[in-house]
Amino acid sequence: MNKSMLTGVVLGAIAVTAIGGVAGYKALNPKPEFAEVLATKPVTETVKTPRQECHDVVVNEQAPVKDSNRIAGTAIGAVAGGLLGHQIGGGTRAHPGHCRRCGSGGYAGNQIQKNLQEKDTVSRTETRCKTVYESHTKTIGYDVRYRLGKEEGHVRMDHQPGSRIPVKDGQLQLDAPAEP
Repeated sequence: MNKSMLTGVVLGAIAVTAIGGVAGYKALNPKPEFAEVLATKPVTETVKTPRQECHDVVVNEQAPVKDSNRIAGTAIGAVAGGLLGHQIGGGTRAHPGHCRRCGSGGYAGNQIQKNLQEKDTVSRTETRCKTVYESHTKTIGYDVRYRLGKEEGHVRMDHQPGSRIPVKDGQLQLDAPAEP
């Protein structure tokens, strides 16, 4: 055997041993295919949705006044006061109570009409609205504590992972379907 052949055999034996050793190491220490889920906690947020809430209300307000100066009440009161003064005065016009009663009757008629106008109301229905907020809780993800080999870690997922998370080339496969 010559020297170069001997060198080739030795190098080949070393290569086979190394490849076999690595393959044997991988066979004895395989990479995990799944991470074990230790805890899962839902992550939620409260969403407030506005909406209009309306109801009808009866509103009473003073009716429009047709005679704002209350001329009709003053005139009717003055005539009534004059008639009363005429009756008390015995039917003569010259009686001093006659004029005073006309003035008093006019004032009284004016005030009576004022009171009636203030109490005269109209009703109308008015719709009143206000914004109210409805709250509901929405799950936006899951905080997951897991163990991969001897290491523990945390990750947020958009779905519940189940009891295990698939692993490929040492990386968690977070978009994979849940494992029961």
